[in-house]
Amino acid sequence: MTCTNRILFLCTANSARSQLAEAILRDRIGKEMDSCSAGTHPSTVHPLAIEVLEDIQISTNGLWSKSVQEVLQEGPVSLTIAVCSSAAENCPLVAGEQVLSWPFDDPATSGGSLEDKRKAFRLIRDKIAAKIDAWLVAGAPDI
Repeated sequence: MTCTNRILFLCTANSARSQLAEAILRDRIGKEMDSCSAGTHPSTVHPLAIEVLEDIQISTNGLWSKSVQEVLQEGPVSLTIAVCSSAAENCPLVAGEQVLSWPFDDPATSGGSLEDKRKAFRLIRDKIAAKIDAWLVAGAPDI
């Protein structure tokens, strides 16, 4: 996509928080901005991240775990939002764009039963959605 406002959500594994943020922003803004995500050490998308997005009818098409380099091969980004403190600390320098830090707890590290883990993923999903919604209402002031 050749979009002026390309937003990158960065996390360590690109398995949960950044995937949630990518899908939620894409759902909220359509083609107005290009929402993508990457990991400093990408792994695989957590199945519960997919599940909790589908619970609220947010498309998970095109979600896959990727590196920063893979994302940058598709073009530059306007803004990087680190959704975990480790990624913010290890954020690779990407010329020409700003970096924000929106750290969220990692639901993939939650313990307990499967239902406890689902609750943790839903909680983080809802916190990310609220942060994105507030940012958009404010006019996405950092881009």
